[in-house]
Amino acid sequence: MKTLAKLPVTIVTGFLGSGKTTLLRHMLDNAQGRRIAVIVNEFGELGIDGEILKQCSIGCTEEEANGRVYELANGCLCCTVQEEFFPVMRELVARRGDLDHILIETSGLALPKPLVQAFQWPEIRSACTVDAVITVVDSPAVAAGTFAAFPDQVDAQRKLDPNLDHESPLHELFADQLASADLVILNKTDLISPEDLARVRLEVAEELPPAVKIIEASSGRLPLDVLIGLGAGSEEHIDARHSHHDHHHEGEDDHDHDAFDSISIDLPQADEALLLDALTQLVVQHGILRVKGFAAIPNKPMRLLIQGVGTRFDKHFDRAWGAEEARVTRLVLIGQDLDAAGLEAQLRAALSV
Repeated sequence: MKTLAKLPVTIVTGFLGSGKTTLLRHMLDNAQGRRIAVIVNEFGELGIDGEILKQCSIGCTEEEANGRVYELANGCLCCTVQEEFFPVMRELVARRGDLDHILIETSGLALPKPLVQAFQWPEIRSACTVDAVITVVDSPAVAAGTFAAFPDQVDAQRKLDPNLDHESPLHELFADQLASADLVILNKTDLISPEDLARVRLEVAEELPPAVKIIEASSGRLPLDVLIGLGAGSEEHIDARHSHHDHHHEGEDDHDHDAFDSISIDLPQADEALLLDALTQLVVQHGILRVKGFAAIPNKPMRLLIQGVGTRFDKHFDRAWGAEEARVTRLVLIGQDLDAAGLEAQLRAALSV
């Protein structure tokens, strides 16, 4: 009986809005016949990222895609590995003869180290190996010294927590994501100057072992051979990598993720310009870190995909509405101390719906 080789797994981590989902889309669109399963770990009740990934051209029917994209509803994967991750991996291990690779996208607030450590479990370790942990860096945000797109919100959180010793949780999380990396992608390099990019590279390099490579990208466009086949075997050396949050997994369950809220809002069809203006106002007034979702635009046959970091929004029509599909606008807002009812009321008033 032929022994199957270990199934390689790539873990993609990075802060909110760094471009993880765009990178995964690029990898799937350029799979070149590779049979790739995807686990999406979405922060929030709505699997927006899963919806995005299911539209990728991965050479399979919608039914097959739905069977290959796995969503973990809880935003903190390190808290759910025993409840949700392990059963999903056990299913994929059973199918590993039909797969060439697994991609896992963590949420922007997840800690990668506990996930990599889960690959030390005997049932997974015998069948899978972590080919690499890829950390995607939002270069403009790091150049601005915020790591996220809204510095006032970050600073407010830092000041409210006396245990942080003048260091924001976002900086600690950023450092922890780098600490677990086997490859770092400085993303969105087209949005900053060469001088700022050089400064970002130096700052990131200070957090990394010398062996970890740093590469640059715009919208995650990199050759697939650069991203997979690294053979890092991350589970073998992850215990030696220091993390600010190590103590939280030595008998403690709470961590800084509780400082963030994720709320979902459903709206009817909305004028595109009015919607983007209203979302920009919400971001400015309420310190929202991240906006993602899709919108139904009157008289448009296609769904408008929206992803925002701070006041910077990317949008494009990603697919046609189904004949029986309700044309609704569905958004996820991520921030701190968010008033769901108040934000929805403000949006509806701005849109007159």
